[in-house]
Amino acid sequence: MTVASPLRYPDAASAKVMTKRAWWLVVLNVLLPGSAQILAGNRRLGRVGIVATLTLWTLLIVAGVTYLLWPMVIYTLFTQTLSLWIVQLVMFAYVVLWVVLTLDTLRLVRLVKTTPNARAWIAAFAVVLLVGIAGTAGYGALVAGSARGALGDIFSAGPSAPPVDGRYNIMLLGGDAGPDRQGMRPDSMSVVSVDAATGQAVTIGLPRNLDPVPFPAASPLHALYPDGYGYEDHCDVDVCQLNSIYTEVSLYKPELYPNATKHNSDPGIESMRDALEGALGITIQYYVLIDMQGFADLVDALGGVDVTVTQKLPIGGDENLNGVVSWIEPGKQHMNGYTAQWYARSRHGTSDYDRMARQRQLQDAILKQINPLNVVTKFQDIAKAGKQVMKTDIPQSMLGYFVDLGLKTRKLPVQQVELVPPAIDPQNPDYTQIHQMVKTALAPKTSTPAP
Repeated sequence: MTVASPLRYPDAASAKVMTKRAWWLVVLNVLLPGSAQILAGNRRLGRVGIVATLTLWTLLIVAGVTYLLWPMVIYTLFTQTLSLWIVQLVMFAYVVLWVVLTLDTLRLVRLVKTTPNARAWIAAFAVVLLVGIAGTAGYGALVAGSARGALGDIFSAGPSAPPVDGRYNIMLLGGDAGPDRQGMRPDSMSVVSVDAATGQAVTIGLPRNLDPVPFPAASPLHALYPDGYGYEDHCDVDVCQLNSIYTEVSLYKPELYPNATKHNSDPGIESMRDALEGALGITIQYYVLIDMQGFADLVDALGGVDVTVTQKLPIGGDENLNGVVSWIEPGKQHMNGYTAQWYARSRHGTSDYDRMARQRQLQDAILKQINPLNVVTKFQDIAKAGKQVMKTDIPQSMLGYFVDLGLKTRKLPVQQVELVPPAIDPQNPDYTQIHQMVKTALAPKTSTPAP
């Protein structure tokens, strides 16, 4: 004798039974999508739902365990365009399946047979969960698509470079291109050197008026400027100093770096890489160019930045402070993109060296305020701003490694080395002294053994 299932073959004449059955079905649809169909509807559709749900849960559990044991694997997986494309496809497919299963569950419930006062609650419960879960998965698919597009636009597909002397050295250039300028001159130049094992970072800032600037023997610029760029003012632009190398090579000597564009770079950037390698006596594996005109968009995308201002600074105006629009006052400030951009670039009433310090301060503040919550919730704007703001030759294959390394860096103090007066005279630099300062700063820190 076979006992009929009350879920599949209910007493439709009893509103109380049908209401209890309805709640069971909608709750089961949430706990294990597909189970409502197995018990009361199309079993083939139900098996598809259960297999898909269990597969998704298994993938999430495996990803969670992998993150706890080998986080760099997860970082690498979610910073590759192919894996993000797969994630986007899977999440979109699950959204469609969830919508189909939920609508079919509402059909199986047969709301008209339930008690009148329960109908609205049952329907609202199912619809709210439908919107919430499908919306979350849909947003995840949208974020994965945005990330895939941003990564493809920003990061190269080139080969990875090994650490040199146990460190990765990354050149940071702040661009100041504008409608009133011919070409671009980097507004700020620094190198971030990171220990490849510990994440310990050292930031080396160079003044833009460094003059002359030597080049490594292997650089094509060494043959043109054997005594250094700016020596006796042998150059093709109005001012011969460190930041004008970019303009000169970009406008007048791009043929010196014929392969630059193949590696997500350009001749101006490669000339600056050679210049900083010569000035600091180190090898630079990668560069990051930040367009200061788009910097405001990135700060706004992150929701602003908190900075402690120590000196009153003008927004707008000329060297005589005529035409100042407003002032950035001393004290703790939560800056939007517009104000942060002026804080980084304001030059009147202050020195270039003060401006360098403010730019480092902003970099540190932004890095400290980036966290998973604001990245996820504002990812669309961040990705859009990132494509406008940043250019780099860091390959996608290295992103997982650098994310993992960057998390270590955030936990450690960052050492600052500023090659500015009084330690260094930019107009008469002693490169033997500079190389020794850099070498000392980058030397591995060893603890003294206890007696």
